[in-house]
Amino acid sequence: MVSIRQALDQAVSALKTSDSAKLDADVLLAFVLHKTRSYLFSHADTDLSEDQHAVFEALVVRRAAGEPVAYLTGQRGFWTLDLKVTPAVLIPRPETELLVELALNLGLEMGQETGQIMNREPGTSRADPALTVADLGTGSGAIALALASERAHWHIYATDRSEQALQVARDNAVQLNLTQVKFSVGDWCEALPADTRFDMIISNPPYIDAGDPHLELGGLPFEPRTALVADSRGLSDLATICQQAGHKLREDGYLLLEHGYQQGAEVRALLATAGFRKVRSECDLAGHERVTLGQFAESGENTYA
Repeated sequence: MVSIRQALDQAVSALKTSDSAKLDADVLLAFVLHKTRSYLFSHADTDLSEDQHAVFEALVVRRAAGEPVAYLTGQRGFWTLDLKVTPAVLIPRPETELLVELALNLGLEMGQETGQIMNREPGTSRADPALTVADLGTGSGAIALALASERAHWHIYATDRSEQALQVARDNAVQLNLTQVKFSVGDWCEALPADTRFDMIISNPPYIDAGDPHLELGGLPFEPRTALVADSRGLSDLATICQQAGHKLREDGYLLLEHGYQQGAEVRALLATAGFRKVRSECDLAGHERVTLGQFAESGENTYA
């Protein structure tokens, strides 16, 4: 028989090339046992059954081969939510939470601006209007569902070109009881309803160049390439969204885009060319320009913030 402590020690040794070997081992064993990590510490001398040990060892082998922990456990935390993830969707990253934070703050700003009371509904306030928001390329539904969890009165649409990805997002919406989000399949803004104008459009599209060597590192080879890679040095999908968004946003609506840490200047130029003003980039916790946003102006008076 093998104790929890012994199994973890063996796993850490097998995962020694990982920067997070101890955490990976803890998460995988807690998953196998249906327990918390704290349980592992307080019951370190408890023996595993043969089946438990065999399942754990198999997961460690897969992790040692590079498969992401999120795919092995089928779940990933994002914002305040526990999301189902499968190889059909990109694994939500902590830096993408910046999009959620910015969208929530913009919603409050828009509520304070003159003229925003047109969006009010019973039970909402001028400072917190019922906005209509789209999440393009939703994947697991991370962004849309995080916003829905914070703003139950917002009208949120989530799209993806992959029906498999949308099914994961729908499953998450049901599991989290956030069923007010509407899902539709299709490419970028083309998947949105024709008769609806949006206060905000948000997207974390593919933005990695096909020749980027990072695609062969870590867990990226296991993630859907179509959710990672874009033509034109990673800018083609970002450019398409910038071009389409003006036809779907109301006057003074916002477009928020996540992008690579070296793409800020180019995305600002794309937004300005497409008719956006008050264009600016925001940095993630590592200090990298990660999200660029702008306010649509039909007049075409493009300015930087």
